[in-house]
Amino acid sequence: MPWRETTDPYRILVSEVMLQQTQVERVVPKYRSFIRKFPDISSLASAPEAELLAEWQGLGYNRRALFLKKAAQTVASVRRFPRTPDELRRLPGVGPACAGAIAAFAFNLPSVFVETNIRRVFVHCFFPGERKVQDSAILPLVERTLDRKDPRRWYYGLMDLGAFLGDTLPNPNRRSASHRRQSRFEGSFRQVRAKVLRLLLSHPGLTPAEARRLAGADAVRVRQALAALAKDGFAEKKGGRWFIRNTQQDRA
Repeated sequence: MPWRETTDPYRILVSEVMLQQTQVERVVPKYRSFIRKFPDISSLASAPEAELLAEWQGLGYNRRALFLKKAAQTVASVRRFPRTPDELRRLPGVGPACAGAIAAFAFNLPSVFVETNIRRVFVHCFFPGERKVQDSAILPLVERTLDRKDPRRWYYGLMDLGAFLGDTLPNPNRRSASHRRQSRFEGSFRQVRAKVLRLLLSHPGLTPAEARRLAGADAVRVRQALAALAKDGFAEKKGGRWFIRNTQQDRA
């Protein structure tokens, strides 16, 4: 995995945000492409939204891309990358697990966090037969077993063990209180919204009628998708036509 070949906090941030809700196999090629396009904090902080979202396509949950840009802008404005989990959690879109991972992998700090593979190891090893295992029960065990001299290496090994358990056992995380079965994407509103976003990237200036025809979707759902994209900061309406929002232009 290419993010294990670096301790650059920017690249670790990018990988952790991508990995939040996307499988590793899908992230690897997108991570490489993204880093080529936006190799550092400043290039991402100044990226037009249309370019950023076009690069993000294929990863899903596009809101993460906007949060990632906002995080880059925050770091660029202070000219210092935060190091501790508390500092990192102040970045837009960075939660406790993401902050802990960046602190451990970029700075080798003994942060305490839980993510999918770590959770799988602890549920399997310490909670046999139990159900609805809370992360609050797992975190003290993570802290007690953590290698404080080399947390980066420890966490990588722990996550590899979790991935192995996922491949060889019925998923222990089904017994976790954090386990959620993802809703069906095919035919969902999320799918319509994703189609409309891709259309605005490839065909800027669409009318709702044109978007409906190209998306092959119900007119009501297309209008709802456009409204949702506008609400979340992805799109804007100008003179009856829809575009990807350009925040650089907004500030000009």
